[in-house]
Amino acid sequence: MKKWTAVTILGSAQFVMVLDSTVMNVSISTVVRDLDTTVAAMQGAITFYTLTMAAVMLLGAKLGDVWGRRRAFMIGAIVYACGSLLTAFSPNFATLFLGWSVIEGLGAVLVIPAIAALVAENYLGKDRVIAYAIIGAISGAAVAAGPLIGGYVTTYLSWRPVFAGEVVIMLVVILLARLISDSSTPQKIRIDVFSVVLSAAGLVLVVLGMLQSKTWGWILPYQSPEINGRPIEPLGLSLVPYLILSGAALIWWFMVRQNALVSAGRAPLLRTDLFAIPQLRAGLLVLGAQYAFTAGVFFMIPIYLQMTLGFNALETGLRIFPLSIALILFSVVGTRLSAIWSPRRIVRVGQLILVASAVCLLGSVSVDLKSTVFAVGMFTAGAALGLLASQLGNVNMSSVDEKETSEAGGLQGVFQNLGSSLGTALIGSVLIASLATSFVGAVNASSLSASTKSAVTTATESGVAIVPLSSIEGIATDAGLSSTESAQLASIYGESQVNSLRLSFFALIIFSVIALLFSKNIPTEKVGSRRKKTVNSASDDLQ
Repeated sequence: MKKWTAVTILGSAQFVMVLDSTVMNVSISTVVRDLDTTVAAMQGAITFYTLTMAAVMLLGAKLGDVWGRRRAFMIGAIVYACGSLLTAFSPNFATLFLGWSVIEGLGAVLVIPAIAALVAENYLGKDRVIAYAIIGAISGAAVAAGPLIGGYVTTYLSWRPVFAGEVVIMLVVILLARLISDSSTPQKIRIDVFSVVLSAAGLVLVVLGMLQSKTWGWILPYQSPEINGRPIEPLGLSLVPYLILSGAALIWWFMVRQNALVSAGRAPLLRTDLFAIPQLRAGLLVLGAQYAFTAGVFFMIPIYLQMTLGFNALETGLRIFPLSIALILFSVVGTRLSAIWSPRRIVRVGQLILVASAVCLLGSVSVDLKSTVFAVGMFTAGAALGLLASQLGNVNMSSVDEKETSEAGGLQGVFQNLGSSLGTALIGSVLIASLATSFVGAVNASSLSASTKSAVTTATESGVAIVPLSSIEGIATDAGLSSTESAQLASIYGESQVNSLRLSFFALIIFSVIALLFSKNIPTEKVGSRRKKTVNSASDDLQ
């Protein structure tokens, strides 16, 4: 068992990283109420938590080379613990945003690349495959435990003790980190600050544009921001395409600068030639798609269960449990299958199951989501994600040599968190924007009085907030509507929420189908075959 000490310590840190976001997802309605904020604000916080990590993950990976990977891991764990502590005692949304979305995110950018690199450092051959599968299974366990732990503690105590508990776990990890082997030596590397700014700004602008699409409109302006009462609508268009295109331009500039640094004999923040490795490129794209799907599901389903059906955090966790338990089980199944199937076959099967699960979830949509079809859809989604998790870590890290593990680990962290950011932003935008469109359209087509329709149109000019369905009649009555019209308005709002959920699941189907194109260059040889081929190749080189 001593052999697995390192992966146990690293896995504990990984557990906390994954647990953190799942807890926040099932606690959304409670946090909204406790901190007097909104669902849209929490969507922003969740998105920027992962975006913070994606934006500076490459810097975190490079600092692992500068400081040494174990040292970077320990420093990141300390920063993360400080962010968790601040989150646990947040008196308002701004403090929570700082502690959770920013400080925790900055700690994670050091921890996540170090986990990937230190696993590669401590294990070789088949043990490395098993170690990465263990990390994947631990992530699955956190996905399973997060909704239940967070749900139970939030329902019967508060959401705050969960984040305090994270501090304790990270302190234990820090104390035991010396047991992890690290033969890497700190390197004297001059980090290009301009590259850090370019990559961070580019990613932030792209995700910010997608996040604000629900408010500002994708192309044509909807509710544009204003300066001195004048809307900001360049050339009569929404700001969203400008943000996305500006972000893409900065990312392109970043890539050009990396090549220029290499030509000048300086160390780049990222070696762009890594993207020329077909196996790594495919693994990263599939990984990003996997995390985007997961983030989308874990955002929209808790929102619907809590804000529409009035579920508490524990009830929400129990509804998500089929996905969580399947993820753990099929992480193990995927590892076993590695002995007889190639990584590409396992990944392709996982992707096809993911498409089927999204179709199943779409077919299960109803007002109460109580059907067996919904449970089957969640279980099959978890099974698909488990199969993917069992393969992708090793696919990515085995595509590079030992000197490149920090950069590969950093890229893996970037795609994980960028995928999560895009999943939350895109699916969240679809959910919220379609709710507004469906609700206003249904009200105008209804038999409600003209004065009521006019009042609803005026009240929803700045968007439709996601509020508990049970509160709609009271809100309508307080606004002066009769009991009959209040009940009719509540019915329309409930149907609009169902429609927005249905459209969000349809978006997941499209996304999961497109992701099938990414797995073309996943290895077609079994782990043992690849290892034997590599050894033979090395022997030939020596002769």
